[in-house]
Amino acid sequence: MAATENKYHTTIGLEIHAELKTKTKMFCDSKNDPDEKKPNVNICPVCMGHPGTLPVINKEAVKSVLKIGLAVGGDLADFTEFDRKNYFYPDIPKGYQISQYKYPLVKGGSINGVTLTRVHLEEDTATSKHDQGDFSLVDFNRAGVPLMELVTEPVIKSAEEASAFAKELQLLLQTLAVAEANMEKGEMRVEANISISGDPKKFGTKVEVKNLNSFRSAERAIAYEIERMGDLLDRGEKIVQETRGWDENKQKTFSQREKEESHDYRYFPDPDLPKLYISEIPEFQSEVLRKEIPELPAEKRERYKKEFGLKNEDVEMYVREKGVAEFFEETVKKFGHDQKKIVLASNYITSDLVGLSKKEESAEIFGKVSPENLGDLIEMISAREISSRAAKDILTVIYKDGGQPGQIAEKGGLLQTHNEADLKQMLEKIVAAHPQVVADFKGGKQSALQFFVGQAMKETKGSADPEKIREILEQLLKA
Repeated sequence: MAATENKYHTTIGLEIHAELKTKTKMFCDSKNDPDEKKPNVNICPVCMGHPGTLPVINKEAVKSVLKIGLAVGGDLADFTEFDRKNYFYPDIPKGYQISQYKYPLVKGGSINGVTLTRVHLEEDTATSKHDQGDFSLVDFNRAGVPLMELVTEPVIKSAEEASAFAKELQLLLQTLAVAEANMEKGEMRVEANISISGDPKKFGTKVEVKNLNSFRSAERAIAYEIERMGDLLDRGEKIVQETRGWDENKQKTFSQREKEESHDYRYFPDPDLPKLYISEIPEFQSEVLRKEIPELPAEKRERYKKEFGLKNEDVEMYVREKGVAEFFEETVKKFGHDQKKIVLASNYITSDLVGLSKKEESAEIFGKVSPENLGDLIEMISAREISSRAAKDILTVIYKDGGQPGQIAEKGGLLQTHNEADLKQMLEKIVAAHPQVVADFKGGKQSALQFFVGQAMKETKGSADPEKIREILEQLLKA
């Protein structure tokens, strides 16, 4: 792989489809329900393409794509129209797909530093089923569902970059609440146009890999195709312009058909649908739409780093997990600008609480922990009322049973002991009981000190102040 990428210049452009989260389909009032299991129930004469039926544009779907356009910094169209994309396939009930060609809703913009060509709106196809023997069945529930198509410029240089782009787009769609974009359900599909060339100023022959339904598959399929094309060129063979599929079991692409060009689809404006002038529709105005756009992922990353000073891994979790981010922000309200407490709270959320939820095999990351009692726990740690070890034990109790950290600490004898005379007396006994470890320490073995700290914490059930213990031990051992 690496040899191919170094020897040839890779160029990748992505086409990504995402089903929009509207109540009804794109051009009729049939229900848009991706979870429907029974075939052919959410259908009507319009989405089935019966003669004499007339489509009606779904306003919410148009609005969703315009929001996406604003979020990516694209140019929103004033004039737009829908076209018929003509081709035959069993999952196209009308014999054509209503899409957009010359006048998309959005042009330009960028995500993750990748420049976009366009974002347009179309209707989805039906679903073909091939698991019933030597014949196929077609479920038309998905036919006519609003579908956003986003096309990038051919500026992506690696499989990893392509995968990162797709993940960021999914996050953006979910943040805007315009799509679930669940790839396992087929609500978001990635298609990659790949070419390699020995000349950085020229594109090679383009190959399209279609319908990649997971980020892992997308990354592996693109990487495989780059390697396959490189091997062809190394042998002096030509790359055929074609459409290929991805075989997940064999972990390789396979030829499906020769690649079509746009003129093969005979695009022409749909005569049954009106032209749209966006400026004439009040709710489609940019200033109106911007009020409905929440804090975007890139903005949130910047704010969390600047306002809270968190490490990148924590920031990324909060950007991708809205509920966890809300829990974190509610927890740290009481800390003001105390950076140390804020970072400590974040560590307990992203490490300890996540760890507890995995250990308990719970879908609820917080258990019975509230922002209030986690905040109280952080205050107790910061005031050195409890040790970090005791804090973890207290958090486990709260996670499972609830309760206040102060009361749990007192009941369990976990409040830190600060009485120096008592600590010294206990440590003298521990040191006297381990003469060999004392000799090891005096011989330069620093780990011996940690052994004594561990013994002391065990003796006090984690209630002693480890810093104080270390201080007293150093005095005793150097005497």
